[in-house]
Amino acid sequence: MADPIVARSLDEIKFWSRIMKEHALFLSLGFTYEQTQLIDEAKQFISLFEKIEERLDRFTVNSDLRQVQAFNSEVYQAAVAIWSYKRKVLGLTLHCEIRTNNFPLLVDHISREAAYFANRLKELNEGKLAPTPDAVIQENVFFLRIMADHAKFIGHLLDPSERRLVDQAREFSHDFDQLLFQAIDLDSMRPQSETIPLQSQFLNQNKVSVASLRDFKKTARDLIEACRIKSNIHPLLADHTFREAERFLEIIDLFEASLTGQQRET
Repeated sequence: MADPIVARSLDEIKFWSRIMKEHALFLSLGFTYEQTQLIDEAKQFISLFEKIEERLDRFTVNSDLRQVQAFNSEVYQAAVAIWSYKRKVLGLTLHCEIRTNNFPLLVDHISREAAYFANRLKELNEGKLAPTPDAVIQENVFFLRIMADHAKFIGHLLDPSERRLVDQAREFSHDFDQLLFQAIDLDSMRPQSETIPLQSQFLNQNKVSVASLRDFKKTARDLIEACRIKSNIHPLLADHTFREAERFLEIIDLFEASLTGQQRET
């Protein structure tokens, strides 16, 4: 029988290594022509995560746990390294030492995802698989902020003449900001309240909203790929944000299943 830690580790690495590789690509495309050192560093990270993806193909869900844990540790170091690179780029940008086409919030956004990836690998190597009640809320805070950011980026990267789509993106940004604030409120109430009913209701609300945003992203992606809307959005970036919404929905399903199991035990 497959070890759940092995299966989850391989799943996390498969998803997030591709995301990290694409982050490096997007950063490289946003630098100006004279920022050759930063572009070269980005290309090195593209190569690093491509090699990780190639090595991942050698593992299966029946692989030895210790070998997978060793791989997790190596990938953890790569995630920490790209996090450090992203924070360096953000610092240079905020101090006006470089001018790029990468929004500071976008650089912060992708550095948060690198930190999340590194932390997931660390938790898995510590044997932490099932989410705790604390993690349910905190992970939703993380992903709700990611979804809100995506809506803001889409709104800013669409051509201003795409008024209807720009308005839709702004509405999603507002909706996810409100869900984020609600999650923060729920987190502060949690020690004094009935956690399971509150969390179940909250997850259901999130699921509906994320599914709606996912569908909007899919439509935008398809229109961009077909050259039917005007924007500065790279087709791969459109697909990238769509996949992250899909990921959030999968995680909500995992949390719902975990909460259902906790209810049965009590």
